[in-house]
Amino acid sequence: MKEKDEVIFQKDADGYLPVFNRYKIVLDHGEGIYLYDNNGKKYSDFLGGIAVNVLGHNYPPLVRTIAEQAGKIIHVSNLYYTQAQADAAERLVHLSGLDKVFFCNSGAEANEGAIKLARKWAHTIAADKSEIITALHSFHGRTLATLTATGQLKYQEGFGPLPAGFSYVPYSDYDALEALVNEKTAAVMIETIQGEGGVYVPSEDYMKKVRALCDKYNALLILDEIQSGMGRTGKFMAYELYGIKPDIVTLAKGLAGGVPIGAFVTAEKVAQALHPGDHGSTFGGNPLACAAANVVMDAIAKQGILGHVEKVGAYFKKKLEDLREKYPNLIKDVRGEGLLLGMEIAVEGRDIVNQCLEKGVIINCTAGNVLRFVPPLIIKASEIDDMLSILEPILAERAKSL
Repeated sequence: MKEKDEVIFQKDADGYLPVFNRYKIVLDHGEGIYLYDNNGKKYSDFLGGIAVNVLGHNYPPLVRTIAEQAGKIIHVSNLYYTQAQADAAERLVHLSGLDKVFFCNSGAEANEGAIKLARKWAHTIAADKSEIITALHSFHGRTLATLTATGQLKYQEGFGPLPAGFSYVPYSDYDALEALVNEKTAAVMIETIQGEGGVYVPSEDYMKKVRALCDKYNALLILDEIQSGMGRTGKFMAYELYGIKPDIVTLAKGLAGGVPIGAFVTAEKVAQALHPGDHGSTFGGNPLACAAANVVMDAIAKQGILGHVEKVGAYFKKKLEDLREKYPNLIKDVRGEGLLLGMEIAVEGRDIVNQCLEKGVIINCTAGNVLRFVPPLIIKASEIDDMLSILEPILAERAKSL
């Protein structure tokens, strides 16, 4: 089987653009929170496809629904209605507390659509009302507009000229935001919890103050919940933690449990700015993806998953905080909500990720030195303990060298 792996590695090197730093394993199948490679080695998955596989791998109702839908119809285009799409829109409107939804294929497309909608709505008020303010260290996607919205130069270098009309403030710094918002501001676009930037949670009253500031200047509040939504924080949407509602929210990742889909959901007053021909997607909202999304939304809403995430997430965070107390020279901070958790360490994290992988644990490092944990929402406390029994000796050894 090792020889088969090498063939796959070579095919990838020969034919695929070298834009990923891949780990040298070939994953073959999964079950629950576990993945198996081509050689039969078992891995505990604490990355979940980067917060995508919310119901784990090979979740029977999801697999069954995808197979049944594929046997009926996969794609028809948005020139026609389908039951699956109508049902998905109804569910998502209800669960988000907003009014209208548009389905696309990815998080970047969802954010691109949100930006377009914000600009179109703002132009109905004033021709020069177009500025969009985002946060430093944010991540909103890799299209040109979402790349520009992303407040990290490393993702933007070499892709200019970038679209105009974006500016940036530090995340969770209300004074900096207040100094920048004005009558020309079309929208403030932020992640409810920053994921790729290092798992940063806003200060207690920040979101309410941002909501009020947007209202004051008749600007929209766009919340990017591509990573923090779909129950990951113990609430269906992370903004529920802060007692607010945005004008537009974007989703993707966990929405269909692994089938590619994205969405932006908006308030009625904003939705009225778009008319037939203003936006669209060939594949967005296809019946296969929407059927999968319906299974995921029903599972999260009706099977006690939110309460489970709240409980097991608190357990997980406490365990990480215990490690911080034990190794204070290595572990600088523990952050996050629910099952979106980050452990900031005093060294680069990639070696620790590699060591965990060798021992059968899949974790992730973001922002260079933040170990990120976004496992399936069905994770059990015992499975967290098993993972930590592997991670802690690695951390202990690293702490000795500091």
